[in-house]
Amino acid sequence: MRRPSSLLPLMAVLLAAVSAHAAAEVRGTWTAGPQRDSKEFHLQLRQGPNNNMGFSEPVSAFQGLSTADGTASFTLPREAGTLSFEGRFQGGEGAGHYRFTPSEAYAKAMAGLGYPKLTAEDQFKLAATDVTTTRIKDLAAAGYKNLSMDELMQVGIFDVTPVYAKELAGAGYPGLKLEQLVAGRIHGVTAKRVGELASAGFTKLSWDDQLAMNIHGVTPEFVREVRALGFKDLDGDDIVAFRIHGVTPAFVKELRDAGFKDADADGFIGFRIHGVTPAFVKEMRDLGFPEITDDELVAFRIHGVTTDFVKRMRAAGYTRITPDELVSLRIHGVDEDFMRAMSRGGDAGAPAKKQ
Repeated sequence: MRRPSSLLPLMAVLLAAVSAHAAAEVRGTWTAGPQRDSKEFHLQLRQGPNNNMGFSEPVSAFQGLSTADGTASFTLPREAGTLSFEGRFQGGEGAGHYRFTPSEAYAKAMAGLGYPKLTAEDQFKLAATDVTTTRIKDLAAAGYKNLSMDELMQVGIFDVTPVYAKELAGAGYPGLKLEQLVAGRIHGVTAKRVGELASAGFTKLSWDDQLAMNIHGVTPEFVREVRALGFKDLDGDDIVAFRIHGVTPAFVKELRDAGFKDADADGFIGFRIHGVTPAFVKEMRDLGFPEITDDELVAFRIHGVTTDFVKRMRAAGYTRITPDELVSLRIHGVDEDFMRAMSRGGDAGAPAKKQ
């Protein structure tokens, strides 16, 4: 099965969104744009030229928030500490300064959970991503103990909860590692989606296969559409390959209407990979290859046998040249000038006879 790419680059970007230096009080600037959803409020926080992070919260999570034109003063209380904002709003857009005041009670509670040396910056990160002591305790009870600061950040950023782990265990994936749960959240693997794919015929998929299905947009509807075309026995690799290379039901129907009714899954994938389209098929048939095969069409694409190349070779006098001969000429770099020269010299070794 094709595996998802490494999540480490994504983690690096997200975890580097805020600086790592310690400070007694974290300060910076904030901006906010017009909100599409009146129930959500999105903030961008900045602590320097390269330290930016953004997150959305329900409007109800803030105290004193108003986006009406004028000065603004509001707070976002968290267990790890309080984010306080000052600034102005105009036309739904806001900007100003913020400061973060860490909670001593949270620091003490975290020390009891095995995190005795949290800095103000650490608490700022945990507040921004809303990592609570209850979340940490519940994850530990579920088997996810002694998490690093980076892992705690991932838990908060991607909303990894014991409930999510339990739901996936019930769907057939017990004992997933934290990094697997994070990947599941990133790519939208849910117990519901697992059940939907199972109902479409893909039961007992490996965890990586589930991820691959979601990464490449394999939906139960797509599976049913493909199977309705007669591909009853496709495995997960085939379905994912269809999505990766754009083998859609419409593409299959077009090529079948063009005469390729017996092509199998690999054949249609090959068509897509090498750019064999219904238009290309028509072009070659119009050039006098009415019985051209799927393998010959793919070979044409691989080796650059274009309509222009065919026309130039025929203009050189080779009107009955075959698909195999055209491919051979392209492989060996033979053009129409070379063919004309060979024809004038009467070379019996020419790959095609002038007609």
